[in-house]
Amino acid sequence: MTTPSAIRITDLVKEYAPPGPGEPSKLALKGVSFDVPQGGVFGLLGPNGAGKSTLINILAGLVRKTSGSAEVWGFDIDRHPRNAKRSIGIVPQEIVFDPFFTPYEVLENQGGFYGISAKDRRSEELLGAVHLADKRDAYARTLSGGMKRRLLIAKAMVHSPPILVLDEPTAGVDVELRRQLWELVGELNAEGVTVVLTTHYLEEAEQLCDRIAIINHGELIANKPTRELIGMAREKIVSVTVDKDLGGPIMEEAFLKAEVVEPRRLDITYDRDAASAGQVLSLVQSHGYAIEDVTTREADLEDVFVQLTGAG
Repeated sequence: MTTPSAIRITDLVKEYAPPGPGEPSKLALKGVSFDVPQGGVFGLLGPNGAGKSTLINILAGLVRKTSGSAEVWGFDIDRHPRNAKRSIGIVPQEIVFDPFFTPYEVLENQGGFYGISAKDRRSEELLGAVHLADKRDAYARTLSGGMKRRLLIAKAMVHSPPILVLDEPTAGVDVELRRQLWELVGELNAEGVTVVLTTHYLEEAEQLCDRIAIINHGELIANKPTRELIGMAREKIVSVTVDKDLGGPIMEEAFLKAEVVEPRRLDITYDRDAASAGQVLSLVQSHGYAIEDVTTREADLEDVFVQLTGAG
């Protein structure tokens, strides 16, 4: 038997009504289908306006889909909306708290919204998990940006959902805070929580995600294990240092691009499906240059993202 999906999305369409008379409607999602496996970290990537937030808001019950279906932990969002909502915790982009509540009160109130009895709430445990136990009784308005981000994660976990969705959680935060947030997310994932992440930081997705889906203009354009996705990048760059000044870029049919970056250093971009690094070096030598040093850059997720979405 195969493990059931944490999230299953089938032919999901969202069409927004025209903003005014005579204006066209907007298709935010155009029949998107994919599954999120249980237990991993799943990346959902795409340029601004691609449809990522619309999709997340449909799963959260904040936006009504036009057609298609979505299941959260096996519960259809239309037929079993309460069970679906209890199975997912959403950490939004925006930091929104009542400034006069303490972190403990924020979690207690959220537990009440989900109908969790006072004796079954995990407020103290969650504050410890997100390293905010010492701020238990501080006003939320006095917390730093990083503390507020961590409190949002605790708030999303109040009802112990098996799925946690983080929508751009590290947008605009410093490097140290990003590291702390990812350590926390890693701990939750190690405990069995399925994590869905949207981010603009492609190096984060590459390091954290087991599998990545890419949406562009409301359409799914990729959905593969991370290593397999990175393997799709065909272009490779080799940087060659030669024994004398270059008269100009060396151009060969096998090169996609050749650029002189220093008097004796040439960066060559080539299609690794059409040529090998050895062939590239032989072509440079055929122009009368001896090679003194060579470095190569492997393809990364950014290369694939640009290749697939056409983003500049």
